Amino acid sequence: MIDGQAEALRAMAEAGVADPSGDFRRLYEWAYAKGEEDPEPQTRDAPNDWTLYLLKDAVDARVARQPVSQIIGTRAFWEHEFEVTPDVLDPRPDTETLVEAALARPFDHVLDIGTGSGCILLSLLAARPTASGIGVDISEPALAVARRNAAALELTDRAVFRRSDWLAEVPEQFDLIVSNPPYIDAASYSALEPEVRQWEPRSALEAGPDGLDAYRAIAAQAPKALKPGGRLLLEIGHDQGQSVPKLLAGAGIETVNLLKDLNGKDRVVVANLI
Repeated sequence: MIDGQAEALRAMAEAGVADPSGDFRRLYEWAYAKGEEDPEPQTRDAPNDWTLYLLKDAVDARVARQPVSQIIGTRAFWEHEFEVTPDVLDPRPDTETLVEAALARPFDHVLDIGTGSGCILLSLLAARPTASGIGVDISEPALAVARRNAAALELTDRAVFRRSDWLAEVPEQFDLIVSNPPYIDAASYSALEPEVRQWEPRSALEAGPDGLDAYRAIAAQAPKALKPGGRLLLEIGHDQGQSVPKLLAGAGIETVNLLKDLNGKDRVVVANLI
């Protein structure tokens, strides 16, 4: 055990962190790797001063309930590491259900609505070397993160990121549209964990009194952007497996499948135009 570890674990536990030991390990590995860049030598049991300085700051941030991914600046998603900042949602494992479903059939041109970090669009393009796509978001800071992720994965030649209020600035048509839109209702938002409520963008999480505002916007605008035979894949909340398909049907969009995540909860609506 390194100096200060017991105190760090106790502080995180008292702050309500769910897994202090696991989080401390991740923060230590990150700090130690950064410390290797310093001239001062170190070992696992005796980290150098730079590592200890970074680790203390990281633990303090975690005690303030900042997510580990934001502290270390990256999150693993699908097959890659993505930059994460407070300007974007932290990619969740549940969203990989959407990526897997999208890759189940061929596509040439994909639109990602509310792209955030770009993790969905970039994961799809990395797996389909002949495809291209557009990611749209209302947030310029989020788009900046997505562009940096595209550059890191060498996908800037096939991934375009554009500021748009939903599909207002999207005249093109696509054979695949994907989205992980906001879907938390206003009442539930106040009960979210501090890591989410205090550190992630509210506009990417909350979607009005019933949590369906984003789906209404997408249902109204997506039909004009879908090519004949194109697919629409939407991530949903676990209790929206009936409400979202019903809403889409009113706009002429037929749900053909409802996929569950690894926990057996409704997670992805697969639809196309009727």
